[in-house]
Parts: sequence; structure tokens; C-alpha cells
Amino acid sequence: MLYDIGLTITHEYASSASAGRHALRLMPADLPGEQRLIAGTLDIKPTPDEWLNGMDFFGNPVVDIAYRSAHDEIVFSIHARVERMARTPSLNLSPALAGLRQEVTAYRALDPLSPHHFLGASPRVPLDDDITAYARALLTEGMTATDAVAAVGLALHRDMRFDPEATTVDTPTKEAFERRHGVCQDFTHIMIAALRGIGVPAGYVSGYLRTKPPEGKPRLEGADAMHAWVRAWCGFETGWIEYDPTNALLVGTDHIVIARGRDYADVAPVKGVLRTAGDQTADHAVDVIPLSA
Repeated sequence: MLYDIGLTITHEYASSASAGRHALRLMPADLPGEQRLIAGTLDIKPTPDEWLNGMDFFGNPVVDIAYRSAHDEIVFSIHARVERMARTPSLNLSPALAGLRQEVTAYRALDPLSPHHFLGASPRVPLDDDITAYARALLTEGMTATDAVAAVGLALHRDMRFDPEATTVDTPTKEAFERRHGVCQDFTHIMIAALRGIGVPAGYVSGYLRTKPPEGKPRLEGADAMHAWVRAWCGFETGWIEYDPTNALLVGTDHIVIARGRDYADVAPVKGVLRTAGDQTADHAVDVIPLSA
């Protein structure tokens, strides 16, 4: 599936920022066998005083920029063409949860894909007794790791309500779970906490989601969205699978990956520090335009 991706993020400051540093994870990823970045450009206004392209621990491209002069706003713009490959259906070869624990123990490396990085608490996802109990209540005897991922995702989709007004980017995972309201970030963080609580290594994926307008209606420019979903390790045979709890489905060609990490803190699209005072606002518009069916 081919897509043209467009993104514009605008940060405006009530008082001029005299300096700032930012780490950007905005460009669709290039993932052999999964997703191909055919071409992509990042435009930033005003032009940063420093610009450094790099890679983080988990293999995500990162652009580090810095400003040493005053500015009232920053506009980040992405234009990219991406090919997203379909996942080949496969048999469920993942072990039962007891067997998964043994396979995690047998994984002796600490490379970026190691399940050990994705089992304990992380900056935005503490382990929580109530969320763990919620996940355990969904388990059945002999359930495989893959089936457990689907069971937790379906339950969250059933029990939580998507509500863009209920939370902010800083809302704690436990608070969103107690409210049973939230956005894709909340669904994803809660599912990660639930899976880790029952021994399934799980992480966070940021990306773009193709949305389809109602039948007979034109698609609206800027109406697509940045999105988040879960990545779970289901043993040596199955490896990593990705599940979207907001929409209760295994991730497919409508999901375009930007970055993968333990939680939102590892993959935030724009993260940094400013020297300023007063309020600031952020606005973003996303276009995910399919070029082939």
C-alpha cells in the first residue's frame, strides 16, 4: 500500500522563546520487510541554529535541533511517500504464558529488541495492581501469549470510551484507567501496563493512521491523525506483533510506523526544553493519502 504523508505541527508562544532544544521523531520509519520510506523531507521554520540527524537506542531516527535566537513560533512540516507491506497471516505459534516466561528468561541479549526492556515499569507506564488484576481476569487456562494480547485489547475497546476531552498528554495511566475514558495514547499505555502485569513484554508504537470518510463523503484535508498502538513480544517463534486497542484490531496496512519504544516518553514527536514565559499552544494537521488500494 502506497501513501503520501503530510504533517504540520505549529508551536506558538505567548512570549518569545529566547532559546530552545528539541528532539524530533516525525518521519515515517524505514523498516525492512514491513515499511519502506521512499522519500521524505522535514522542513522547520524558523531555520534552527543547530541540526543533527541521529538514531536513538531503539533504532528510531531522531533529529536534534537548537535555537539560540528569539522566536515566537516553530512550524514543523513533513512530506513523505511510504510503502506499507501487508503482514502475512501465520499460525499462532506463541507459547502459553508460563512458557513465555521461560522464553523471556532464555533471551540472553540486551539488544534494542530484547523483551527484557519491555517487561518492567517505564517512565510513563508504572506497573499497577488494579490494571494487572483487570488483565488476569481475562485469562483462561492454557491461553497463548498472542491470544492474551487480543483478549486484553478487545476488553479495553469494550470497557473504555474514546474521548479526546477526557485526558491530556500528561494524564497518568492509572487515572485514565480509572476514568475508562481517553485517547489512543491512554488505550495504549493501559494495554502496555496490563500486558506487562501478566508477563507479556509490551511497548509503544507511534505512527500515522489512515482514516476512511463516510461513504459518499470526501476526505477532509488534515483530518487524519497521529496515532499510537501496542507492540508485544509473543515468544521466539512469533516474535513481535502489533495491536491497536483503540480500534480492536491487529495492525495492518492502514498503520504507518514512526517510532517504537517502551512508552510515549521514548517516542514523543517533539520533545525538548525552552527558555520562555507564559502560555504556549500546539496545533497539528495530518494527511494520509492512499495512492493504491
